[in-house]
Amino acid sequence: MEPLEILEPGQPIPYGGNRVARVSDDLAAAFRPGDSLIVVQDSGELLHVPQDAAAMARRAVNGAVGAFQAMGSVTDDQITEFFATFAERLEDDAPFAAIAKANEADVLTARERGRSVTRLILSEGMRSAMIEGLRLWRDAPSGRGRVLETIDHSGWRIEQIADGLGPVGFVFEGRPNVFADAVGVIRGGNTVVFRIGSAALGTARAIVAHALDPALAGAGLPAGAAALVDSASRAAGWAMFSDPRLALAVARGSGGATSQLGAVARQAGNAVSLHGTGGTWIVAGSTADDDAFGAAVYHSLDRKVCNTLNTCCIVADRADDLVPVFLAALEKAGARRGTHPKLHVLEASADAVPDAWYSRVVPVARAEGDVEEPQAETIAAAGLGEEWEWEDSPEVTLVIVDDVDLAIEWFNRYSPRFGASLISDDPAEQDRFFARVDAPFVGNGFTRWVDGQYAFGKPELGLSNWEHGRLFGRGGVLSGDSVYTVRSRVTQTDPDLGR
Repeated sequence: MEPLEILEPGQPIPYGGNRVARVSDDLAAAFRPGDSLIVVQDSGELLHVPQDAAAMARRAVNGAVGAFQAMGSVTDDQITEFFATFAERLEDDAPFAAIAKANEADVLTARERGRSVTRLILSEGMRSAMIEGLRLWRDAPSGRGRVLETIDHSGWRIEQIADGLGPVGFVFEGRPNVFADAVGVIRGGNTVVFRIGSAALGTARAIVAHALDPALAGAGLPAGAAALVDSASRAAGWAMFSDPRLALAVARGSGGATSQLGAVARQAGNAVSLHGTGGTWIVAGSTADDDAFGAAVYHSLDRKVCNTLNTCCIVADRADDLVPVFLAALEKAGARRGTHPKLHVLEASADAVPDAWYSRVVPVARAEGDVEEPQAETIAAAGLGEEWEWEDSPEVTLVIVDDVDLAIEWFNRYSPRFGASLISDDPAEQDRFFARVDAPFVGNGFTRWVDGQYAFGKPELGLSNWEHGRLFGRGGVLSGDSVYTVRSRVTQTDPDLGR
């Protein structure tokens, strides 16, 4: 077969079996011999992968594949030492100084470009969480060789045994702490190759140089057991996910980018775990306690992450007393961050909010700085599916519903089906809510509990929504010990056994 060496403007590219995409002028001008073109069969997107980005991804996957072959000779004690050393180097102020300096440079660059830095800043809290996560993996059982089931037969038996799955590809947003999550797969004998968002690439390089690589070498683990795809280009992520040697492709970040990466990985035949769109819902029922409801709203808005409150539903027969409680909690959440909150109200629910909220113009903290905006605006029902990505100004949607059943119906229809909480003192209503709401994470209070490390003591690779359906054979938390395969081992005691 002849290699693709040139693209022409307007050139038809078939996709999806019966559709055609056209090469743009910019794509045609940028494409060079040796480059690759990935055609996303779901959408017809034409993804240009320059030769250097593909080579960088291939080298990293090569290392992960080779390292996985060597992991069978690595002891559990060596893996324990790796996590211990990684944590110690992050805790040591001397090597961490270089990491902090690199992070400061990344944050400065991001701010100059008007980009969000809420998840980029490597604060002392984030540093401590990384260290804690690594030590959780240090102390966790291996999982390799764990006997899951024994089946006895006359003269022989079968043991079902957990073992490493293989090289895991991981693409994540610019959050430095995800390193501690990603390397968790090594605990079970896997290897990992990852790409971080370009905004945090300098920080990532520093973590690799001053903590990760020394920990690998000190424990005697193969060098490719955890490798960074050192590229700012998204094309390197596409190239990595299109490599069929990956045992699992994990992506977390914005919904659109995550879905695109998932499509690329699936086309290559790779198993996929996506962690994109988030935003949780709180529903206040007729028996909701005022104080419990206000506390749940306030404590669900301390910062913007996937498990932050995004949409609040209040039943109509409690609107008069609970809307003021909600607004007070929202204002309090904004004051905690030294700013004003932003409220979106379903058009049909507009009358439930005082007119002053719509007429008042306040500075809302955006990535580009404070922006003067009306404090409240109305949205159509279709907007209930939008996740608000805010900086410092808590941003939520308020909806008045006839009853809890309607709130469940709208959650299942409009939301990404991620997390939901019902504030109600009626146990039967709580049971009905759990049975009917289509979400992997369900509670009766604040929503920020949805976190692998906080709730389950296991640093997470990601939290899955059910936007594309329920997950086969596992919960919504993907953690390092979720990544394994099952091997069958037979022990025959009757030498004359035959069929």
